[in-house]
Amino acid sequence: MSFPQSASTQPPKTQYLQRPDGQLAYDDQGQGPLIVAVPGLGDLRQTYRLLTPQLVAADYRVVTLDPRGQGESSAQWPTYSPMSLGDDLSALIEHLGSGPAVVVSNSYSGGAAIWTAVQTPALVASIVLISPFVRDPKTSAMQRLMLSAMTHGPWKVGAWMAYLGTLFKGGKPNDDAAYRARLSANLREPGRYAALQAMLGETRAPIEARLGEVQAPSLVLLGRADPDFTDPAAEAHFIATALHGEEVLLEGTGHYPQAERPDETARTILQFLAKHPEV
Repeated sequence: MSFPQSASTQPPKTQYLQRPDGQLAYDDQGQGPLIVAVPGLGDLRQTYRLLTPQLVAADYRVVTLDPRGQGESSAQWPTYSPMSLGDDLSALIEHLGSGPAVVVSNSYSGGAAIWTAVQTPALVASIVLISPFVRDPKTSAMQRLMLSAMTHGPWKVGAWMAYLGTLFKGGKPNDDAAYRARLSANLREPGRYAALQAMLGETRAPIEARLGEVQAPSLVLLGRADPDFTDPAAEAHFIATALHGEEVLLEGTGHYPQAERPDETARTILQFLAKHPEV
């Protein structure tokens, strides 16, 4: 299934990187300093479809990656931890051969960006953490029970898609219906939802323990109305302080600034990168 591209009617050709336990799908657009962008849990690399053209227009090479288990990457892997995804990012940047890279992450992949920056600092010029989860959330027994009920049973894909819809607080893109149809179809492929469930059970404790080791310049970007965080401003401040980085809160925005506010998100990222010309 195809869906609209904001800058071109012709989507970029999918490329693959072979890893020991599977293959990773990515696309590659533009020329210039390298940006590698990875989506969050249960999403597709096309979540950046409105942001990528603006970064390419600013003379960056933008590679968007489907994480293991998601999109066009292999569905079945031994582990789906943010640490393993971080190792995948390191392997991809090395494979591309034009690093160091700016690593742009969203949600679950925020932990992976941290891990990549700590494990392979020579490959990472800077990191942009959009709505990042870098520590285990504090949840009640009731919340855990509700999550389990939502993510099991014949209704699980529909329930997940409904939940994702609640995370947009700044409006949805014009092509949202087509995008959601593609995402829903992907989650129904063999092994995809099992991968999502495995990610939900992974811990981020090793990520939180190493926040202070990140040396790369960092930007923490959250929507002030993000319902995935009890206090988005406090979470942004905690992460930015731990990383000695910058924090930006977008008004009236939820969990997906790259899709809800692509122009403002692009402007914020480019302003950040302009401060670090060594990138």
